[in-house]
Amino acid sequence: MVKQISVRVVTLVLLMLSSSAAWGQTEFAKYGGEFMATGFGGRALAMGGAHVAIANDVTAAYWNPAGLMLMEHPEIGLMHEQRFGGLLSYNYGGVAWPFGPRSTVALSITRTGVDDIPDTRGALIDLNGNGQLDPNERLDPSKVIMFSTADWVAYATFAFKSTAALSLGVNLKFIHRAHYIESATGVGFDVGALYNITPDFFLGAMVQDVTTTLMAWTTGRNELVSPTMKLGAAYQIHALGGTITPALDFDIMAENRRYASTLHVGAVSINPRAGIEYRFQNLFALRGGFSDTQDLTFGAGIHLPKLYLDYAFGQNDLFSEFKDASHRISLRLVLEEKHFARNQ
Repeated sequence: MVKQISVRVVTLVLLMLSSSAAWGQTEFAKYGGEFMATGFGGRALAMGGAHVAIANDVTAAYWNPAGLMLMEHPEIGLMHEQRFGGLLSYNYGGVAWPFGPRSTVALSITRTGVDDIPDTRGALIDLNGNGQLDPNERLDPSKVIMFSTADWVAYATFAFKSTAALSLGVNLKFIHRAHYIESATGVGFDVGALYNITPDFFLGAMVQDVTTTLMAWTTGRNELVSPTMKLGAAYQIHALGGTITPALDFDIMAENRRYASTLHVGAVSINPRAGIEYRFQNLFALRGGFSDTQDLTFGAGIHLPKLYLDYAFGQNDLFSEFKDASHRISLRLVLEEKHFARNQ
């Protein structure tokens, strides 16, 4: 019965998407999913985003939903990031809860936005009547309207154990983009897999927007977000009184990015990510990485009883004339109580 209901819901969503594609102009949007590309958590950013095979907490809902099966207790996650000197803010909140030895569910929400943008179109004091702001003319501050532009994404995640070594996970994500005079809504799916070759060696695979995510704008334009495949590997080395974990990921997409990517073969681009973490007896961690935009990242974490606090520094180089740093801080509250444990 549950399986039949799930199939009907998925079928209904796909029918809605396919029918909406007939409204207005529909096109594949190059960089259309970039607002969803930075992920959750200070740990991940500090490691350059090389997290497909290493994600093992509430933030795995983004990086690889199958990684939620590595959690042993329920977790609550929060994050705040400032980019471009505070011009843009990025916030996240999420909760993940293990249900027995074979499944985990999670809910997550993100907001990426620019606030307090002045709209001066109706505030011009036009002395000569030419409709332009000329010398000696000004704006009436009382008529300036402040507005925000924001991208919201909500994730509903389910992960389960397929075999003793293989975990699988899926995201259903709801998208809303509010850009003042126009907005868009969309629905997408992500799928992920995690395979532990040994207790210290993990392989991960993730396909974001696996069914091609459609965003329908109020202007009648429809944008399609192409699938992105992420492949990763991570290995834990027990040394120096703690654990050293190197990780390597590859992002593969077919958006014809060519010279905007590290490697490309025709329309297919490949961007590597690399990271390393040193964790000392679960007390603190030091991290570094190399992101898909070929920038260095750094970070650290402090681990208190039931509370994990992480900081990450990353360099944005999206615009050659406007380069600024990202500062991300995140925390995780782990409900480390016996009656909340996965196997209870």
